[in-house]
Amino acid sequence: MGDWNLLGKLLEKAQEHSTVVGKVWLTVLFIFRILILSAATEKVWGDEQSGFTCDTKQPGCENVCYDITFPISHVRFWVLQIIFVSTPTLIYLGHILHLVRMEDKQKEKERVHANHSEKQALIVDATHKKALVRDEKGRVRLQGELLRTYVFNVIFKTLFEVGFIVAQYFLYGFELKPMYTCDRPPCPNVVNCYISRPTEKTIFIIFMLGVASVSLFLNLIEIYHLGFTKCRQDLFKEILLFHNPFGILSFEKNLIGFHIRL
Repeated sequence: MGDWNLLGKLLEKAQEHSTVVGKVWLTVLFIFRILILSAATEKVWGDEQSGFTCDTKQPGCENVCYDITFPISHVRFWVLQIIFVSTPTLIYLGHILHLVRMEDKQKEKERVHANHSEKQALIVDATHKKALVRDEKGRVRLQGELLRTYVFNVIFKTLFEVGFIVAQYFLYGFELKPMYTCDRPPCPNVVNCYISRPTEKTIFIIFMLGVASVSLFLNLIEIYHLGFTKCRQDLFKEILLFHNPFGILSFEKNLIGFHIRL
């Protein structure tokens, strides 16, 4: 199954910069997908091909029948699913690290220039008060371009979840039958093929499908949460402009601290 430690550390880092729903999603991904998949699949699916037998001795028939019955191994399919649904989050994490690094470089550059002039130092202070990546406590502000990246992250995770659920249904359904029929060459005629422990494997398939459904549900909740927060920001903006139509600077000052809470 490979080593999941690196992916786990990256997802743990991304969890620090996610919303509450996003943190729950990452917990579900790591515990109920990565850990269980890496711990249980070897015992449940270790005999996936060796336990597939057909009532024929024709050379090559079993391999051909196995290939048409299971175009891709369930385990490899789930590994691909985890990789695909994790990729948008890793891209979001990379965007955070890039912005934080650029902000640190900019601050350092401005400090060097500020040493030459007290007036320049005041300009630096005023600049730092404008929509920084991190707040006073060092936490990342989920707003602006970072918010857009996070929204795209959630949307693509949702699309990948739906895509893999649909793909699993069309590839081999959501249950394993005890017997499959096959008539592909070089089989001499229609042969019956059997898999080992179909009930146990079906239960595992349903469990993984349930986890994927929970993950999809959490993504939909987060999309709603982000949309509701955006509407609340727009309402907040309208209220400020209504009470102070000329106070654009005052509005910007109030909006700096108004961002999605992590």
